[in-house]
Amino acid sequence: MRVLRAFGVFVLALLLLAAAGAIYLNVVTNPRLSGELNLPGLQGPVTITRDRWGVPHIVAERSDADAVYALGFVHAQDRLWQMEFQRRISQGRLSEVLGAAALPQDKFLRTWGFYRAAQSVLPALSLRSRALVSAYTRGVNAGMAQQRLPLEFRILGYTPEPWTDVDSVAWSKLMAYDLGGNWDQELLGAQVAQKLGPGALNQIMPPYPAGAPTILSADELPQGAARPSSAPTTATLPAGAIAALRAQLAAARSLGFVNAPGKGSNDWVIGGERTVSGKPILADDPHLGLSAPMLWYLADIKGPTLHAIGASLPGLPAIVIGRNDRVAWGVTNVNPDVQDLYIEPASAPLNTRTEIIKVKNQPDVRLTVQESVHGSIISGVNSDLGQLSPRVALRWTALLPGDTTMDAFMGLNYARNWQDFTQALSSYVAPSQNFVYGDIDGNTGYYAPGRVPIRRSPDGWDGSLPAPGDGQHEWTGYIPFNGLPHTFNPADHLIVTANNKVVPDSYPSFLGNIRNWAEPYRAERITELLSAKAKLTVDDVKATQLDTVSLVWRDLKPYLLATRPEGELSRQALELLRPWNGDERADQVAPMIFEAWLMQLQTLAQDELGNGDQLESLAVLNALKSHSQLCAVNGEGDCAAWLSRTLKAAVSDLQTRLGDDPAGWTYGKLHRVADNHQAFGNVKAIGWLFNRSAPTSGGTNTVNVARPTPGSYTQTHAPSYRQIVDFSDLNKSLFVGTLGQGGNPIGPHYADQLRLWQQGEYLPMSSDPNDWGRTRVLNLRSE
Repeated sequence: MRVLRAFGVFVLALLLLAAAGAIYLNVVTNPRLSGELNLPGLQGPVTITRDRWGVPHIVAERSDADAVYALGFVHAQDRLWQMEFQRRISQGRLSEVLGAAALPQDKFLRTWGFYRAAQSVLPALSLRSRALVSAYTRGVNAGMAQQRLPLEFRILGYTPEPWTDVDSVAWSKLMAYDLGGNWDQELLGAQVAQKLGPGALNQIMPPYPAGAPTILSADELPQGAARPSSAPTTATLPAGAIAALRAQLAAARSLGFVNAPGKGSNDWVIGGERTVSGKPILADDPHLGLSAPMLWYLADIKGPTLHAIGASLPGLPAIVIGRNDRVAWGVTNVNPDVQDLYIEPASAPLNTRTEIIKVKNQPDVRLTVQESVHGSIISGVNSDLGQLSPRVALRWTALLPGDTTMDAFMGLNYARNWQDFTQALSSYVAPSQNFVYGDIDGNTGYYAPGRVPIRRSPDGWDGSLPAPGDGQHEWTGYIPFNGLPHTFNPADHLIVTANNKVVPDSYPSFLGNIRNWAEPYRAERITELLSAKAKLTVDDVKATQLDTVSLVWRDLKPYLLATRPEGELSRQALELLRPWNGDERADQVAPMIFEAWLMQLQTLAQDELGNGDQLESLAVLNALKSHSQLCAVNGEGDCAAWLSRTLKAAVSDLQTRLGDDPAGWTYGKLHRVADNHQAFGNVKAIGWLFNRSAPTSGGTNTVNVARPTPGSYTQTHAPSYRQIVDFSDLNKSLFVGTLGQGGNPIGPHYADQLRLWQQGEYLPMSSDPNDWGRTRVLNLRSE
């Protein structure tokens, strides 16, 4: 009994100690949310009212700059570590706090020069934007001065440096990388052409299907002669150079920047002629990498002439996706071809610069970066192959000086009509986005802004493959803004974008090659659902955003179900697939079998290429349709044998993970959303504190995108934010994030939106206090 009593006392002491530790951390890390604070740099009083979900509703009495100052303040209160981590990524300074393990990432980031590009932004911005950026920076520093440092700083043992105006625009450069590049496609294309021949390009990287939906129709295009077709050309890129470049690609992917099959976004706007209310409805759900804390921060900011509500990015001084009192906008990625790899000749003149990378507990590392007239030499930075010829340079619109994209987003926050909206977008540089538009007067529209290069060359080079840096394959300018794809009040009263091909071939300018666009499955399904009724409601739009029916299954079904099973387990799996309707729900078995099988099928031609890339669903479909020789393994077998082999591999993997009975292979057991901390997510001792997970429905190329990750089946990319704007009453609009507003893993708003997001529910996107529920009010006053 004494032993039991002693053990009980010991356990109680541990519990009390843990409770005391939690209380202490809660006190020293959670921000102050109520009362009054006197802060420097304000022009007048500001009220910050946080609703029951922690969403701040900011009202500044004297100036719009004060409202943006307060946005910086709440960003720092709730997401300071996220902002610091993102800043260190843009600067290439992760090794200072994480050690030598982060050196490959820092070398990649310094070589590309993201922060150097950000430094060139400020002089190019308008006076209004510069003033608002500076106000935001002051707000961030005021938030830092409250000394409520997040837990991450305490674990790593350092205090963040003051925020700067360059920091307030720098993260946009990394977002441009995540959303706006095709250099990895050029690299894969060069590898395919050299190993399998140019004729294999269309098999490994299928063209956009003829007859599939484009965002704009031919009658919505600017007038002009159709662009002549051209065959891609390339300079020789040796295997050593390809391997060196793949080391750069691996560094980028380790930071979460992955161009995965099925990754994408959706947005659409429905004219009042097609809605029950008679007013437009606008929807958006950008699909991006998941993290903890979540990428977006929901906010409502109001000044004397500014009022915008929606999704902001911690570290950036604007509402990026959302609405104001008159207009709303949503975005998806256009993905035009704005990056080119140049193989520089040995005689090419190069400039050099030296980057000093500080490494925690180790000597500094000196990195020499070479630059040609086209841009930084990116080959071989993280590889011993770096000294090999040829040297490969990158040219990219987002790294050119004078980027005014921040002017565009600031202008959107203020826009009152289509004219203001398009005027704002005329400043947009990168990453090019499909902007859908709606306003309270009933208008709808679309624009695809950004700098898209015009290429000229003697051999029809279209940018799809690396080019020689011989002076003959150059950019001669950019597509004029009024010549970029756009439409206003289209005749069919519906605009749908899902990263699909923007324009038909009759468009007179070159946006991207035939492989630049996402597969058409999501666009087809969205259009199908929104065309099923004569009049639509917000509930219909919700159902469309949350749809998990796989059109990939529809296309592959005849081939998969004709497979000859190898073994009893394969036979049982096929029988479970036969009656399935393609709805990828977490509580069903069939989607688990299908996605596991598709994952195996997407290894098409890996034996030949040896790069580990998962190919798109269309590559699989086209191979099966044409009985392609790519189905052969080491030159033996055909597509029938390949189907049998990949099914057997899929069910064997599921058997290992989930047991011998396929009836128990429920999708949600493995297919779980992975909201992981970027710095500590893989550290077993503490990752559990920061990471969050939940079963999810959806799959590869469903509207509610939820592609499983090879090797784990977890979902690492998702609709990172959902928004539905109802122009019949703007305060009836809806939004939701993937996790929560807070950055403190023991705080109340760290993950309180996860269940809502998982179950397809939303928060009120409302500026009406009656919709906010329980609130906490913090009053800011000028010192």
